[in-house]
Amino acid sequence: MSAPCKALVIAAPASGSGKTLLTLGLLRAFRDSGVRVAAVKLGPDHIDPRFHEAASGRTCFNLDGWAMSPDQISAILREVSREADLLIIEGVMGLFDGPRGARGSTADVAALLGLPVLLTLDCRHQAQSAAALVHGFDSFRPDTRLAGVILNRVASERHEHLLREALPHQVIACLRNDQALNWPSRHLGLVQAQENPALEQFVRDAARRVSHPDLLNRLLDLATAPNLPATTGISRPLLKPLGQSIAIAADDAFSFAYPHVLEGWRKAGAALSFFSPLADQPPDPHADAVFLPGGYPELHAGRLAAASHWLAGLRAHSGLVYGECGGYMVLGEGLTDAEGVTHALAGLLPLATSFASRKLHLGYRRLTPLSDAPWSDELRAHEFHYSSLLAQGEADPLFAAHDAAGAALPAMGLRRGRVMGSYAHVICEAP
Repeated sequence: MSAPCKALVIAAPASGSGKTLLTLGLLRAFRDSGVRVAAVKLGPDHIDPRFHEAASGRTCFNLDGWAMSPDQISAILREVSREADLLIIEGVMGLFDGPRGARGSTADVAALLGLPVLLTLDCRHQAQSAAALVHGFDSFRPDTRLAGVILNRVASERHEHLLREALPHQVIACLRNDQALNWPSRHLGLVQAQENPALEQFVRDAARRVSHPDLLNRLLDLATAPNLPATTGISRPLLKPLGQSIAIAADDAFSFAYPHVLEGWRKAGAALSFFSPLADQPPDPHADAVFLPGGYPELHAGRLAAASHWLAGLRAHSGLVYGECGGYMVLGEGLTDAEGVTHALAGLLPLATSFASRKLHLGYRRLTPLSDAPWSDELRAHEFHYSSLLAQGEADPLFAAHDAAGAALPAMGLRRGRVMGSYAHVICEAP
């Protein structure tokens, strides 16, 4: 960057504190004020970045302090910061939360980049005790610098007075509780941005809470240029393309594709085309590979099963067919939805999955590709789903797997000829 943009990190003591809503509001408020603002989301999140994009008007990339090397993080930040004045980085979970025995927390990334942290504090159930909480977060790690506190969900003027009195120097802003700014959620997080026609009004309302020139100017003063680690100068995608031409499923059922992966494939020379299974569109038959990302196929299983053109095109495709998480489920023989109805799907892999009895599977994964997998190098990935495996037939395993701490897990995924997939969302090749 010729003139490095400034950046700050939005964090919280815990998930659900309101950091996403604050981030959206600030992105739109800065954009409306003429600041060229961009966003980054920390961690393996496919939902919040689409809200960031609606607020900022720019692609939101993920950074992952566990999966990515400092070199990879630096390369993404240089790309995101191009032609931006301010970069707002939304943290993941609580400030210090991360994988067991490994780096990857919001604090780790903030320390790596030397960036100030703005702590979002949900004040609904406390007053003066907030001071002890802030003191603990401020002193817990000497390499993490709290630049200030945003008091969120404050109930009244009296409540605000008590909080400000207890925190006389740290408060940057005080935001009242607003029930109108509640966004519906489902099992994997917020309902997707593109699914609600009220999205634009929601973003405007979020911006209204923070559209104060004094607040915005103060945050610009607090933001600093990130200390970007020096890169090797070698430009290569974080994940090798599946082919030279890749047909990618993209709609409400298949929306969990990382922008850094797709952009890396483009830069590596791959031609990307997109199709909607929900609109009964088949993949491009001339593509070398088909990619079915994760998403919410369990919410649309009936429509997917009835979409004859897309299923026929998928079954007839002569190239590599790769699915992850929701895409992996669709490659199977049947998917049972939450109501207990089983839908016959692609039948290209010998597995049956169910959402009728939910069980959470969550965590980072270290993957070692086995024979004829799409990649040969070790991978970093994340697993997050509630579906259960009902049945699995004869097929080759796709990955040997370990968790973030290195403990061995059962093999993940299946491969049968040109068709393969697993529950893992692949983030990048191992640093």
